[in-house]
Amino acid sequence: LMLVCLTTPVFASPFTITPVRIYMTPRDRAVAVTITNEGDSELVMQADVYAWKQRPDGEDDLVLTQDMLLSPPIIKLAGKSRQVVRLARLIPAPKDKQLTYRLKVREIPEANPSKTNVQLQIAIAFSLPVFITPPSAKSNLNCTADRVAADTVRATCENTGNAYAQPLDFSLTTPDGAQLASRDKGGYILPTIKRSFDIKSEGHKPIPGGKAKLTVRMDDGSKQTFDVMLAL
Repeated sequence: LMLVCLTTPVFASPFTITPVRIYMTPRDRAVAVTITNEGDSELVMQADVYAWKQRPDGEDDLVLTQDMLLSPPIIKLAGKSRQVVRLARLIPAPKDKQLTYRLKVREIPEANPSKTNVQLQIAIAFSLPVFITPPSAKSNLNCTADRVAADTVRATCENTGNAYAQPLDFSLTTPDGAQLASRDKGGYILPTIKRSFDIKSEGHKPIPGGKAKLTVRMDDGSKQTFDVMLAL
């Protein structure tokens, strides 16, 4: 078995999807999605739509839904070809809050079985966020910071708005701007949700206590800065 695993070629059919993040308004009934087969072999893919919520701790909670539909739900693509499909909304959209979904498109490798018995096929899948946003829906992010170790501060951010927020990175500085710690990975925060992100100093240097500034860079390029007080 080990020899088979070491010598068997692994095959994954490459495909791409655009856009990678889908925005709609309540007036939009459908939006175009382009799927491109970058490989030489035919691809068969299946699309499903999930209602996207988050648990109180920020973990994603996905439930299969019929609120939206990708047409057609089964896509066959010849090698080096592309197809434009439609993601259609099947229910009325509210005018006072954002709706959030995940469009999952996955390859079905068993639909095109390998001609040999020594080729392992790996299915590729994409999970794309879908936002249906009325003009009045906005995020409202508030962040605090607490020490959890000598070299680590935990930023806790709550979205009290009615649209998603997405911090991209975090920077902790002294009041005069000297860098203390940073983190280059954030995540989505859906409305009413609170998430925490640990920010570590470079080289595990101790982070001094006292006044500091926490700067959060958002996905739209804007920045928010919060005054924080760190325990000694």
